[in-house]
Amino acid sequence: TSDYKVRIALYDSFASTPQIIDLKEKEIRNFMDILSQRTHKYSHERGGKIPYVVIKEIVENLIHSNFNEVVVSIYKNGNVIRISDQGPGIGDKDKAILPGYTTAKEEMKKYIRGVGSGLPVAKESIELSGGTMNITDNLASGTVVTLSLPTYKYSETTQTRGEFKPSQQVGLSKRQSRVLFLITEMGKAGPSKVASELKISLSTAYRELVFLEEIGFIKSDKRGKRSLTKRGVGIS
Repeated sequence: TSDYKVRIALYDSFASTPQIIDLKEKEIRNFMDILSQRTHKYSHERGGKIPYVVIKEIVENLIHSNFNEVVVSIYKNGNVIRISDQGPGIGDKDKAILPGYTTAKEEMKKYIRGVGSGLPVAKESIELSGGTMNITDNLASGTVVTLSLPTYKYSETTQTRGEFKPSQQVGLSKRQSRVLFLITEMGKAGPSKVASELKISLSTAYRELVFLEEIGFIKSDKRGKRSLTKRGVGIS
C-alpha cells in the first residue's frame, strides 16, 4: 500500500511564512494516531488548549476523504487549528454534526467507530471548552474544519464602549480594523464577501477573520459567516 501523507503548517504569526512538517505512514491506524498526537503537541507548545479528543475525532473523520491532500494549519497561540482535505466533501453539513448520521463504509469501520459520533463529539467537546468548530467547503473540493478557542479573556460585564482600545491592547492592523468595520456595517460576512469588498485575496481575508475570531471580536456560524460578538460590538 502507498504511504498516507499529511503536511503540517506552523504559523508564528498570521502574516508569516509557516514552518512546514511533512508526515507519512504506511499503516492507517498509526497514521491517525501520530497525526493526532503531533497536532496536539505542536498546538499546545504554542500555548493552545484545544482538547486532544477534539483533534482526534477530526483526524479520524479524514478517513472519509481517503486522506487526500490533507493540510493541518496551526496558527499563532495554538488556539486555532485548520484541517483541510481535497476529498469528496460533506454534502449536508447540518446532518453531519447530528449524532447517528454516518456515511462510513464497511472498510472504514475497521479503523473508526463509524456510528456518526465523531463530529458531534468534537463539536460538543470544544463548545464545552468555550470554543467553536466550523465546517466549510474547501476551494476546489473537500472540506475545511476550523477549531478555535478564545485566547484572550476579558469580562464582558465590566467592559463598556470606550474602555477597551483594541489598537493599543491587541494591536489591530489597519486592514483588520477595516474588516471589523465591514462586519459591523453588513451584520454578517464570510471570507469571499470580505475579500471582494476590501479588494484583498481570499486567503488574506480568511487569515484576518481567523485572527479577529481568535481574540474574541467576531464569531462564526456553521456556514462560515462572521458576526460581531458582544466584545466586538463594544469596540466597533
